[in-house]
Amino acid sequence: MSGTLTRTAPARATRDPLATATRERARRRKDGAAALTLLGPSLVILAVMVGYPAVLMVVQSFTDYSIRDKVQGTVPDVVGFANYLEVFTASDFPAVLVRSLGLMLVMTILIVGLGALVAVLMTRLTRGWRLLVSVGLLLAWAMPPLAATTVWGWIFDAQYGLVNWLLNAVTGTTDFTNHSWLLDPWSFFVVLTIIVVWQGVPFAAFTLYAALGQVPGEVLEAASLDGATGIRRFRLVVYPFLRNVVTVVVVLQVIWNLRIFTQVYTLQQRGGLASETNVLGTYIFRQGVGEFGVTSAIGVLTVILLLALSWGYVRTTLKEEEL
Repeated sequence: MSGTLTRTAPARATRDPLATATRERARRRKDGAAALTLLGPSLVILAVMVGYPAVLMVVQSFTDYSIRDKVQGTVPDVVGFANYLEVFTASDFPAVLVRSLGLMLVMTILIVGLGALVAVLMTRLTRGWRLLVSVGLLLAWAMPPLAATTVWGWIFDAQYGLVNWLLNAVTGTTDFTNHSWLLDPWSFFVVLTIIVVWQGVPFAAFTLYAALGQVPGEVLEAASLDGATGIRRFRLVVYPFLRNVVTVVVVLQVIWNLRIFTQVYTLQQRGGLASETNVLGTYIFRQGVGEFGVTSAIGVLTVILLLALSWGYVRTTLKEEEL
């Protein structure tokens, strides 16, 4: 008589849920302590360099702190929201804010759009041409804003500018002799936009070019075989791979373009009217000398505006990464 012996595997010891949860909490505390230890020096530096000035700015925005209090060592009076009311009702801040937002929008669209076009172009160039374009972009990107603005200021100079000379040569007249491009606010902002976009495109182009390299070639080939045109391939195939990178580029450009100072201030020194060409950066700089309370209120409003403009994009990106 033959039979098959069946062995019953010994039952595994049942884990204690309470002990497991305790060990998990202990592990998380240990990991948290290790992470805090590694991040400690950076957090201290951020607290000193960013946290303290930010808190001080918020506190001063609710006082009438001025140069007199600083010199005499007196304590300023608390004025509540009076500084914020003054900013919106008794100053040029609303006009400067609208002007800054408009410039930021135009510059961001041009920088991201032109950067995307240059990035796509670099994917189609041969190695030699791609290297030449990269060097040119790096030179524009590496030039300090003050030096770049000075060079462009001479190009648009009223007396010795290359632009006026070319326009006179093309039109065969002398209508553009001694024509000031910086005196009129509209042409001032055209020159300013050219300078900022010229220096901003390289960052967007390099970033988007690197992102384009992550798009699978077989996906693009399949889309081409299915008859998708170039625009449809970019919109339906390429852009989903670039969405997070584009979000980062847009957020950074929004912040940088809303904080421009050097280019505006330098052009104003070359002949622009400060009262009609101020943006947030130069407006805060030129705000009443020693009126720290009002200036702090403008600074708080600027920070809130930057957070509001960038938070939507960041939240969307975080939600997509969780999916």
